Amino acid sequence: FEDRDADPPTATAGAGEESRGARGKEVIAFLYARVSTSDKGQDPAMQLREMQEFSGRRGWSTEIFADAGYSGSKVNRPELDCMMALARRRKCDVVVVYRFDRFARSLKQLLDALGEFDALGIQFVSLHENVDTTTPQGRLLFQIFGAIAEFERSLIRERVCSGLAHARSKGIRLGRPRRVADVQKIRSLRARGETWERVALRVGVSRATAVRLLKSSQKPASGRRSK
Repeated sequence: FEDRDADPPTATAGAGEESRGARGKEVIAFLYARVSTSDKGQDPAMQLREMQEFSGRRGWSTEIFADAGYSGSKVNRPELDCMMALARRRKCDVVVVYRFDRFARSLKQLLDALGEFDALGIQFVSLHENVDTTTPQGRLLFQIFGAIAEFERSLIRERVCSGLAHARSKGIRLGRPRRVADVQKIRSLRARGETWERVALRVGVSRATAVRLLKSSQKPASGRRSK
């Protein structure tokens, strides 16, 4: 394979516009393939052959990344992680995958990756879903994906806000629960002449909390009236 850290080679004379990247250099396409198991006859070669044929028709230079024996549910996949790291350094012009499910483990991951590619100026092609952002139709579909992602984020925000409002209406206290401290221990330490700083350290609360707890415990006693 080519040196992954090397700059893309310059285009040869007479190359078509489609084989040139945004910077006037030869288009570098990263091809990603994945199979879940490597011991049951599954081989990424079939996926790679179709992607290489597609890239060859476009006149793109290719670099291969293939994870064999990695389930799509795995967060970390060595070759995918390597490809994404190089993409973030703008070492390619387009990413080509066989199918969405070979690349992303969820719709959210797919939408996040597409958004990142868009920000980096990298095109995206999925052969079997006929998604190709190098074409006007593909760019339109890309914008639709972006709208879906924003819609999903809005729904999540609305559900969170509704859940919080419902909890407040039922009198549920939100936020971090208060730390429980031994008031008797605070009283005992103060009676022995310990400073508030040392008391707070011993019971595991802040100085202000220790003072407040001791004062609160003394209010009922000081408020009683003898009959």
